[in-house]
Amino acid sequence: MKTKLILCTMLALGLAGLGFTTPAAVAQTPEESAPLPMAVFDFQTTDRSLEKKGGEVAALLNARLSVSPDVFLVERQEIDKILGEQEAGLSGAISADTAAKVGALVGAKVIVTGRVFESGGKVYVVAKIMSTETGRVYGELTTAKDFNTIDPAVEELAGKIAQLTKKQAVNLVAKVEDSAARIDRLKKIVEGKTLPAVYVSVVEQHLARPVIDPAVQTEMMIVLKEIGFPVLTSEEAARRTDVVVISGEAFSELGMRRGNLVSCRARVEIQVKQADGKKFLHIDRQTDVAIDIAEHIAAKKALENAALKLLDRIVPELVK
Repeated sequence: MKTKLILCTMLALGLAGLGFTTPAAVAQTPEESAPLPMAVFDFQTTDRSLEKKGGEVAALLNARLSVSPDVFLVERQEIDKILGEQEAGLSGAISADTAAKVGALVGAKVIVTGRVFESGGKVYVVAKIMSTETGRVYGELTTAKDFNTIDPAVEELAGKIAQLTKKQAVNLVAKVEDSAARIDRLKKIVEGKTLPAVYVSVVEQHLARPVIDPAVQTEMMIVLKEIGFPVLTSEEAARRTDVVVISGEAFSELGMRRGNLVSCRARVEIQVKQADGKKFLHIDRQTDVAIDIAEHIAAKKALENAALKLLDRIVPELVK
């Protein structure tokens, strides 16, 4: 039900055209060695008689892209499982504005969709390559004589998309901020402010199994301490009433495997309140994804990424 509500909201935003003008992206520095998690959705068709062709083109494109070393594809079966067959069929509604929401659901940094149509005795396949992080959109085009000869055209399109995503990776993936820069940025937010004592407690699970070293809790405690907050133990927090408690739950799970690489997705839900429980300062949640050669390391990375994004929103609330 929740997924359907999200998708209905996205549809309400309206269908986007195939124009490729987008907001300017800030300078990016993604890890060049990491393949981009990408999802291919069904292509739209303008003629009802070609309705099935959009799905066929997407399936062919997915198969062609699956052999590219620069792309980590979200399997179409996984998309169907996450969104449901009916919702996945509505993928034509995905635009630069809604790509981030869809990407968060399926764990993709790049979404590929587009349009298939006949004109002047030719078949045109127009692809939109959309970043779920920066808002950038690129376009690629191939043509075929007819649908019986569309396979070579889709193969050519897959090559163009793989080349484009590799070349434009800095514009498709949000800049990864290093630890020192993050600490400096957050220190400026709290500079000159009275910082409350903080206690952090986040229960964490991976595949329904509890973990001994919760990544979210650890990451939050490290960053908060480094920017100047007094971070308390459970015993210290129990003896005080002027404490801000950051609590919540987090879980991670296996996304998919491809060769030696594995992806994991994570979700963190947080509540920030006074120790006496009389006042909520902040309530938030964050979903993220990460890739590594080891499942549990990928899971930890996804959880850490989510924790850091949450801290960007929590820290300003702590010093209001």
